[in-house]
Amino acid sequence: MRPPTLGRILIVEDDPVLLDQLSWALKEEFQVLRAHDANEGRALCESEPDVYLFDMRLPPSGEITEGLNLLKEVRQREPDATVVIMSGEGERRDALKAMELGAFDFFQKPVNPAELRVILARALERRRLLAENRELRAQAREDGSFGRLLGKSPPMRRLFREIQKVAPSNATVLIQGESGTGKELVAHSIHAGSPRSQRPFVAVNVSALPESLAEAELFGHDRGAFTGAVSSRPGRFELAHGGTLFLDEIGTLSPGVQAKLLRALESREIERVGGRRVIPVDFRLISATNEDLEDRVRQGSFREDLFYRINAIPIRLPPLRERGDDILLLAEHFLEELSTRHNRPLRPLSPRVIARLQGHSWKGNVRELEHVVEMLVLFAEGDQISEEDLPRALREVSSKHGSPALSFSDAVADFERRLLEETIAAEGGVKARAARRLSLDANQIKYLCRKYGL
Repeated sequence: MRPPTLGRILIVEDDPVLLDQLSWALKEEFQVLRAHDANEGRALCESEPDVYLFDMRLPPSGEITEGLNLLKEVRQREPDATVVIMSGEGERRDALKAMELGAFDFFQKPVNPAELRVILARALERRRLLAENRELRAQAREDGSFGRLLGKSPPMRRLFREIQKVAPSNATVLIQGESGTGKELVAHSIHAGSPRSQRPFVAVNVSALPESLAEAELFGHDRGAFTGAVSSRPGRFELAHGGTLFLDEIGTLSPGVQAKLLRALESREIERVGGRRVIPVDFRLISATNEDLEDRVRQGSFREDLFYRINAIPIRLPPLRERGDDILLLAEHFLEELSTRHNRPLRPLSPRVIARLQGHSWKGNVRELEHVVEMLVLFAEGDQISEEDLPRALREVSSKHGSPALSFSDAVADFERRLLEETIAAEGGVKARAARRLSLDANQIKYLCRKYGL
């Protein structure tokens, strides 16, 4: 016989026949601990099982309060305890009372083994997510990281707490933040901490979809729906079934697509373009925007009813200029990561460079900082990265409140051009190899080379 793999379960049930049945049904998957009354159950609770399965009406009193009191005691000692309650016929109200006291779920006798296994599987998934969240909290306290997010500043600590609270739920989330702050990373963190974490995470940059194709991309299309639709194709909603759909820059959706999105949120059903079949979809929606959607609602360019649907849980992502010492933390992280990626020596930042980085306004936020550090990694030649290695936009700012000689867009263009030139030269003039090195596809590098005359 193979050893149990799912952990330990404590069953407290006074009916010896049912106790034997439950123990037999679960013994191959769980290490089963058994108790016939509340007092025995209290003693075995000290071993901290992974899941608790309690009847409500237990000896010695034989009253429903016996099981409810046992539940309360377990939850007081272990607030995250995962407790499933068994109830008899006519005890539904008491089972709902158990849910109010912190029980994870309940089911009525007689026991259906298939239903029980589904409930226990969900209970164990909850247990796993709670354990992962505890690990993430501990990690965030120690090194300032939270999944793929990095930061020790008070605004980021608040953000981490908000993610921890909202992730285990199925709530619709709207992430608001300036361009380059890492909104997709926040969406990934929410998905990773949710019960849907093993299901698809489908990200769509809505602003990159041509208006004429946005509806078909999101909702799919049937064969012959439009010129060029030679076969049927599922949309992003169907691809995200069971998981999370992330719509970035949601404010750019056209009015027609907004209406169809609202219907999908309300009915959890979609219809493909050119199709007549209603398709049920199970998804969690996370949206993001760098615009003031309330202002767009006032202007009439964004539906008010859709705004309230997607704004169930708003999360604000702080700009880099509000994050203090996180600037240096991020710069050193990117320095190490990019030096390894580009096979360059790890050079330290000079004190004057650190001062320049911390005094910069970072209108492009974390993305701009990463680009600047990448340029420093590729072009610096001394033993350390000096002020002369900085792009002009940072070198020529005399103070935190000064004005850069270049606009942000010009500074980014200057960086992109130099990075392309250097990488193409390093790859012997072969643009395809340069594209792979820079994680660009063929169309992107062709566009950039045309843009900068390379």
